[in-house]
Amino acid sequence: MADDATSWSETESAVYRTLSRYAVPDRERQIEIMISLIGAAALDGPILDLCCGEGLVSEAILKAMTSVTVHAFDGSTSMLDDARQRIGESDRLVTREIDLGADDWRRTDVAYRAVVSSLAVHHLDGEGKRKLFADIHTMLAPGGVFVLADVIRPARPVGHEIAAELWDEAVKHRSLALDGTLAGYQAFRRADWNHFRHEELDPIDKPSTLVEHLDWLRSAGFADVDAHWMTAGQVLLSGWKH
Repeated sequence: MADDATSWSETESAVYRTLSRYAVPDRERQIEIMISLIGAAALDGPILDLCCGEGLVSEAILKAMTSVTVHAFDGSTSMLDDARQRIGESDRLVTREIDLGADDWRRTDVAYRAVVSSLAVHHLDGEGKRKLFADIHTMLAPGGVFVLADVIRPARPVGHEIAAELWDEAVKHRSLALDGTLAGYQAFRRADWNHFRHEELDPIDKPSTLVEHLDWLRSAGFADVDAHWMTAGQVLLSGWKH
């Protein structure tokens, strides 16, 4: 993607590599839930890991489901390099550099068993999310599932305060659990990553409310839309294509 103030850049990728280990609450549990949901889509077809980042989710899918192929797409060259290095040579991994907001990668003859995306869609504005959800519905095979883990925008100021406190607490816990120190949490605070504490968001962040996500998923045609996990202004949702 272009390296400017309103889109994801390789600078952002470098910061993400440093902080995401601490800053993603219940990261391992989230991935377990994603795998459970994908596994419930009992049909053939590849799985799309949309904005795959370092390849953590792709790696987990490939390990849990030994016969599936994962299409790992991302807007960052270095992130795709990391994903390929993490997973190694495999004929079950297909990588592609994309622009999340563009249409070209959405025009495909592939019928996906599942589409999963973690901490990326909030970089699209409301209309961009609405259109993405509709396009993903089209890309899924009947019986397929869309699994979305992302940051949301609380509806009221008190919600921002609650999310900010919960996020700080989650990062402190992970920092201590992973390293035995608060160094990870301190780096998180220095980077101003807890955007719930700031009146103005970074221009690349455009989170929407939980209700908006649910409405857009239903209007895109998804059925049985559900929320499976939520804390610190972050949520894991799913919707099914009948």
